[in-house]
Amino acid sequence: MWRSVDHVSSIALFLRSHSGLQWIHAAGNLPRRSSEIQPVLTKSELVDRICRILTLERFDALFKLPFDFSDEILDAVLVRLRLNPYACLGFFRTAMKQQRFRPSAKSYCKIVHILAQGRMFDDARDCLNDLTLGSSTSDRSVSFIFNEMLSVYKDFSFSLKSFDMLLKSYAKNGFLKEALFVFDNMGWHGWKPSLRSCNSMLNCLVKTGEHRTAIMAYDQMIRAGILPDVFTISIVVNAFCKDGRVDKAAEFMASMKRKGFEVNLVAHHTLIDGYCSIGQTKQALGVLSSLKSEGFSSNIVTNTLLIKVHCKDGKVEEAEKVLKGMRDVPGFKVDATVYGILINAYCELGKMEDAIRMKDEMLSSGLVPNTTIYNVFINGYCKNGQIEEAELLIGEMEVGDPKPDSYSYNTLLNAYCTDGRMDKAFELCNLMLQKNIGVTVLTYNTLLKGFCRIDAIGDALHLWSLMLKSGVVPNENSFSILLDGFFKTGNFNRALKLWNDMLYRGYAKSLITFNIMINGLCKLGRVGEAEDIIQKMKDRECLPDIYTYRTLLDGFCKSGEMDKAFEIKNTMQKLGFLPSIEMFNSIITGLFRSKRCDKVNEILAEMHTNKLTPNIVTYGALISGWCEEGLIDKSFDYYFEMIEKGLRPNLLICSTLVSYLYMQGKMDEANVLLYNLVDFDISTDYEHYQRDSNHDLGHSDAYQAAKIFREGSNEKLQPNYFICNVFIAGMCNSGRIEEAKRFISCLSNRGFFPDNFTYSTLIHGHSAQGQVDEAFFLRDEMLKKGLIPCIVTYNALINGLCKSGNMDRAVRLFSKLPEKGLAPNVITFNTLIDGHCKAGNLTEAFKFKQKMVENGISPNVITYSTLINGFCRQGDMETSIKLLNQMIESGLDPNYVTYCTIVHGYLRTGDMTQVSKLYEEMHIRGLLQNDNEKGTLCSGKPVLSSEDKPSVLKVSECVVAC
Repeated sequence: MWRSVDHVSSIALFLRSHSGLQWIHAAGNLPRRSSEIQPVLTKSELVDRICRILTLERFDALFKLPFDFSDEILDAVLVRLRLNPYACLGFFRTAMKQQRFRPSAKSYCKIVHILAQGRMFDDARDCLNDLTLGSSTSDRSVSFIFNEMLSVYKDFSFSLKSFDMLLKSYAKNGFLKEALFVFDNMGWHGWKPSLRSCNSMLNCLVKTGEHRTAIMAYDQMIRAGILPDVFTISIVVNAFCKDGRVDKAAEFMASMKRKGFEVNLVAHHTLIDGYCSIGQTKQALGVLSSLKSEGFSSNIVTNTLLIKVHCKDGKVEEAEKVLKGMRDVPGFKVDATVYGILINAYCELGKMEDAIRMKDEMLSSGLVPNTTIYNVFINGYCKNGQIEEAELLIGEMEVGDPKPDSYSYNTLLNAYCTDGRMDKAFELCNLMLQKNIGVTVLTYNTLLKGFCRIDAIGDALHLWSLMLKSGVVPNENSFSILLDGFFKTGNFNRALKLWNDMLYRGYAKSLITFNIMINGLCKLGRVGEAEDIIQKMKDRECLPDIYTYRTLLDGFCKSGEMDKAFEIKNTMQKLGFLPSIEMFNSIITGLFRSKRCDKVNEILAEMHTNKLTPNIVTYGALISGWCEEGLIDKSFDYYFEMIEKGLRPNLLICSTLVSYLYMQGKMDEANVLLYNLVDFDISTDYEHYQRDSNHDLGHSDAYQAAKIFREGSNEKLQPNYFICNVFIAGMCNSGRIEEAKRFISCLSNRGFFPDNFTYSTLIHGHSAQGQVDEAFFLRDEMLKKGLIPCIVTYNALINGLCKSGNMDRAVRLFSKLPEKGLAPNVITFNTLIDGHCKAGNLTEAFKFKQKMVENGISPNVITYSTLINGFCRQGDMETSIKLLNQMIESGLDPNYVTYCTIVHGYLRTGDMTQVSKLYEEMHIRGLLQNDNEKGTLCSGKPVLSSEDKPSVLKVSECVVAC
């Protein structure tokens, strides 16, 4: 006992000196006080003497020892003095101060164990922080440290506290993989981490977005027998909510209550906020209303959440009432956050005046709006189309306080890009650079999206190069924007190359990226490949959503693969996705496209069962579909039903009806219908046109069109391009090309300039009549005007060359399509196959069918029917039947024309047995309605061939392709 006071004071003195011990030489080694020759000590003797000096606290004697620090000496001293943590720490810190020596990871593991055993936890944590922060080096990897800690534990037979502290150190320093490694290995050795360390790890996982990992770690805790406390429960509830699984959070909370665990107010607040974030305000209010019955008193956070719920529900007036109530409660201090929620709600609703009123009320309460609230206003103005107001607000911030931040500028930048004002966007970028506001990957992504939105893919690629040169690393969103841009502008090869690059670099992770790719492949007609991506998503733990499946279903519908579409529909139902009107609209379109219109009524009945009301798109699909089937009266039935239900027909519906009325030569009916569409007056232009023209137009279609335009409105508005093009398409499809040209001339003085659609229509009209030179002249005129012909235009040119018998030139033009950045579609291939069949060159026709497949384009009913017709003409019925069977095996249903072609082939050979057999097949497939049709077939009268049908350029085809 006589040494206790001196011992404490000596040790304290020794430890205080660790920041600058007098006996640490400036050069980094212990000084040698005497110039006399020192006796050479063995390692064992040196360690003995050091330990003796440290134990006896004769620190001055340490100056006289001639030695250099090494791992060997340090470790030997630590092992020898492991029960004397103060002496060990003093010697370890002396070692740390040496210039030419640093303690190894092994030494750190020893001192951590020694200090933890001596309950010197703060010092142990400091040493652990030094150790774990250097974990990037090979000798400080988590596996090395854990194994070394384990080795020391076995040698010293100390407590497990060090492992628990190691877990917490990794977690707090953000090394979550390392923390999980320690957590897993402690469990493997049968050791339980402390609840506090587990909570620390779970909390850090949630904060860094590793929500699912946190939930799995919690499950592992429970299996290890570690019981949760109120903090654990709050963290897990937060993890479920942040992961979007709010219902799971509610279930978890309820189960904890049933098991008798305490669930605090924080957990309830987290659940309320979770419901609010996914728009389930009813459930959020339910939790709020249950708080009182569970013994909780409302605080400022509770009321703030109530305001947030009301705002999310659009009941901002109710939220204001809560705010007034809060101000009346003593002790409730309303802060800027509460006002910010209300201001944001009004901005979201576009009620900027109310938002300003709330800001004024906030100022009168003595609160100053912060940058976040100013940014809410900037965002509100931009969303409301008031970009000038947003500019003024940023100007005010620049000369006052608070100053605009990166979010302020990026919000305005996004508004410029959305509005197509790319010049202004770049001006703002320059201003940001001048003000040292970082141009981040978010800024570049906004600009990329702006360029892609206006189809300026070249500018987007140039910007991409600038981004890389400036050292900004693109993220997954950057790649996704560019991928979407490539698909939208028809750069399919570049899109596919970029996709493969993304997969290689690991940039394909998010649902948005996968959905863009699936949508792009579906538009390209490669629906099978799009379906394969679903598995890639699942492999990367990225679950498809309703949009993924709906896009895929729409792709199968557009390609006519209705069996696959119905498979996707069944999968959606099994996964619990509610049927949507968009899904049924796609199915209806697909049924018409695949000539299975007999199923349309069943789908309409299913829609009714699911309490889904047909919308304008539904009626558009029905009207267009029945027009395609030649049942225009049925189309008009739906047209009038739509009007009776209060739905106003859009341009596409009316143009479809007008187009088919023109095709049938019902010009008067078409003109009557157009009275519903006209909203401009071109009387002046028509009079000018009439004076300059020598033609008698009194009863021409152009005259009737101009008359409708003149009488339809007293306002002198610019001609509607869509309607004008509908007129032009109608005239060209009915063979009145010259009249269509005169009509264009009549409109030109009113600012109507022919666009891609107009030229495609005229080119198609000339090509259909075999006027190939005129068609190519118009193509060249397009190019001179800066209009880029699309695949529809080149399909028309190829069709004209085929019809004029110039197959060599048609094939040469086809081979140049990739150079023009265009991908041939099913129409391109079918046109060339038809041309070769008509020329009697069936070998070449087959080669193009093979090329279709190589290009990822599935042959359709028209492809097979054309080839069958070619072989039937040459009397090769065996090959025709093989093609028919191949067609059925590939999932395509032969139509009336397909069977009729083969029937007439057998009639020419006199094989009535085969004719009878084919008739039975047609009857089974529902292609014959009565015996009169059988008589017509057997009479030998030719069926309506593709040559006899009017050559029609569909409005919808041009709208999509151009």
